[in-house]
Amino acid sequence: MVSVPARRAGVAYATGKGLSQRRACTLLGVGRSALHCCSTKLAKDTPVLARMAELAAQYPRYGYRRIAIFLGRDGHVMSFGRVHRLWRQARLQVPRKRPRKRIATGRPRPNAPTGANQVWSYDFVFDWCANGRQLKCLTVTDEWTKEGLAIEVDGRIRSGRVIEVLSRLVSERGASLYLRSDNGPEFVSRALLKWIVDQGIATALIDPGKPWQNGATESFNGKFRDECLSLEWFRSRTEAKVRPA
Repeated sequence: MVSVPARRAGVAYATGKGLSQRRACTLLGVGRSALHCCSTKLAKDTPVLARMAELAAQYPRYGYRRIAIFLGRDGHVMSFGRVHRLWRQARLQVPRKRPRKRIATGRPRPNAPTGANQVWSYDFVFDWCANGRQLKCLTVTDEWTKEGLAIEVDGRIRSGRVIEVLSRLVSERGASLYLRSDNGPEFVSRALLKWIVDQGIATALIDPGKPWQNGATESFNGKFRDECLSLEWFRSRTEAKVRPA
């Protein structure tokens, strides 16, 4: 079935070829009064599409649901269904990533949280500045809320610096029940382990070769790299320290 706008376009084409408007409308089944109707949908969608394109260029890894939140802040409050329709119309779909190897389900995660501020997980993410200097980013995540509690950036982050970041979080939020990490040298140092014991926090070290046990941090680090590190070209460590905040 041909849509009404397509039939109107057919009438315009036929009249351009010398056919009378009345005859063209009769042949294509279009009322003559409908030729001068203007759709209000286009007028409503045009500013939204323009703003949506700007946000998609600024945040290329965000999907339509996140973009809908920014549109709402700008005064374009609408349902996710309409946002999805406009998102597809503008061809702004986020490219799909290659599927990763699936891990068999049914294996419980050790010390899984049941509420906020119970299990914090932390890990390192590495990157490079434009001047060739290495960036080392310490990320701390609440496994229940999936909130990024801290991102510490520098060239070197030893166990003493890790203690400083965790101490700041404990003073702001209170101590968590568990701290989850891999078996990296910064996380198993005597100074850090002593500080953890003094705070009354238990450790939940993941098993070697099983990063899925630290899935919350792995997920956060993936988004952090995808939406920040891969999009920014830091000229220096000073600039990198400011951007993640």
